[in-house]
Amino acid sequence: MIRFESDYAEGAHPRILEKLILTNEEQTPGYGVDIYCDRARQLIKNLCQKDDCDVHFLVGGTQTNLIVISSILRPYQGVISAISGHINTHETGAIEATGHKVLAVESEDGKITAAQVKAVCDQHHQDAGRVHKVQPGMVYISQPTEYGTLYSLEELTNLSRVCKEYHLPLFVDGARLGYGMVSQINDVWMSDLANLCDVFYIGGTKIGALFGEAVVISNDAYKQGFRYNIKQRGGLLAKGRLLGLQFETLFEDNLYFEMSLHAVKLSMQLRQAFTEKGFELLYDSYTNQQFPILPNDVLEKLSKKYSFTYWKAIDELHSAVRLCTSWATKEEYVEQLVADIKAL
Repeated sequence: MIRFESDYAEGAHPRILEKLILTNEEQTPGYGVDIYCDRARQLIKNLCQKDDCDVHFLVGGTQTNLIVISSILRPYQGVISAISGHINTHETGAIEATGHKVLAVESEDGKITAAQVKAVCDQHHQDAGRVHKVQPGMVYISQPTEYGTLYSLEELTNLSRVCKEYHLPLFVDGARLGYGMVSQINDVWMSDLANLCDVFYIGGTKIGALFGEAVVISNDAYKQGFRYNIKQRGGLLAKGRLLGLQFETLFEDNLYFEMSLHAVKLSMQLRQAFTEKGFELLYDSYTNQQFPILPNDVLEKLSKKYSFTYWKAIDELHSAVRLCTSWATKEEYVEQLVADIKAL
């Protein structure tokens, strides 16, 4: 079975494994105050072109979203998100479990607009009974989104402007950030995120690391005491150097972007194969996720050789599925699938 259902099916890039083995018996301080975390932090600051940002290393995406959001919101506040946002759909109510509501807004492409954020805030503040309702307290977006789509620099700038107007921190989930940054349509770079967002994170779990996400805090208001929140929420890894070492390896020689580009190039080959065969795509993704709409009998035929994620029924005869490429996807696997698509 050739697997395309996720981008975290494999372990870690060999260079990370080699570094882990090479340093295995070294003794370092715990909890992320070692030389490897320090080096990784500086590499990330260099990419952000912002030396005064804070960088913290956490293990996974849900943990990161929960800790960042709960550390910022007041007890009576909620977080604005696209209805498809990961915090609203695939985190088992983690945000709600902290006592905060996800204020979900409709989205066809996985993105939310500055106008939508403004509308949510205006509706709340113009409501005479607003004290009885959850107050919008921050904005959460994903780059790329859960549908593989990307915010343009203009869209992100507009969001940032509205967030500042309403005093809402802007938080960007970058679980697949590398796959977005190497996309042929991308114009948002690490420095843009550092300047336009209050907090964002760089995903490692889905892009070559065994595990790990790097949180970047640009706004001074949210830096103080963040490590207390990490510890209280169970995220302060005793062997913190395991995280720093991985991110140092990812960024010391452009490995992060090389792996991301590999995945996206293969994804574009799949996109081309589906469209040339006349199959429509549910979302217009130029990242590592593709969402073809296929006849159910075709899906049944392909599923004998390939695994993918069932997304939703389109009608009685057609369904949309998701296929992911990753940093470790083999070119020959994509070549086989492309050949099988052409032969349908």
